[in-house]
Amino acid sequence: MSNLVISVRNLTKRFGDFTAVDSISFDVSKGEIFGFLGANGAGKTTAMRMLCGLSYPTSGTGTIAGLDVRKDGERIKRKIGYMSQRFSLYNDLTIQENIRLYASIYGLSKQETDERSTQLLSRLNFLSERNTLVGSLPLGWKQKLSFAVATIHRPEIVFLDEPTGGVDPITRRQFWELIYEAAADGTTIFVTTHYMDEAEYCSRVSIMVDGKIAALDTPTRLKQQFAAKSMDEVFHTLARGAQRGE
Repeated sequence: MSNLVISVRNLTKRFGDFTAVDSISFDVSKGEIFGFLGANGAGKTTAMRMLCGLSYPTSGTGTIAGLDVRKDGERIKRKIGYMSQRFSLYNDLTIQENIRLYASIYGLSKQETDERSTQLLSRLNFLSERNTLVGSLPLGWKQKLSFAVATIHRPEIVFLDEPTGGVDPITRRQFWELIYEAAADGTTIFVTTHYMDEAEYCSRVSIMVDGKIAALDTPTRLKQQFAAKSMDEVFHTLARGAQRGE
């Protein structure tokens, strides 16, 4: 399929005798919101690090935006967006300075930086706050800004590693509106979350247990398959059989 932007086959990561990620395979299409779930210790963070070019797989294959996870780690880093729960913003810089810094990291020209900076500030209603230090912003503002700088170079794929941890439900809902907007524009969203209500918002959901993908389908089909009323029930049914913890 020509619209595939992530394709993984038998991807494995071992640390000595311990297999953190055990031969996982899946595809993700352009514009999908793909939920990547699992309890602590299930292997999802290790898998995401391989997909982002931050860790080298022990075996298996994978392509991210047409780039090989085994050979093109540095190129993958520049082609994707990435946002973690820690947001990766610089508290001692202003909103504008953070935007310009990330634009330069991603290799944007001065003209592109100026244009996209104004667009982002306007969309987030931050124009009047452009010179405010990030360290003084409320958590919800930091979260939105972090998503904005992760997408300033208009990547094909954005990896979000538990991006809504620690924020209130209203702010979480607003953040998901940003995700929907990005997906509607053709950006593929790959997201991990501990909040099972957020799994309901995804196009498809993968659930990892003990390093393997135990289930992968749309939320509706997964609930039908496990005779569950919610994704929380699906998750707990699968996680109950896990052998390893954190």
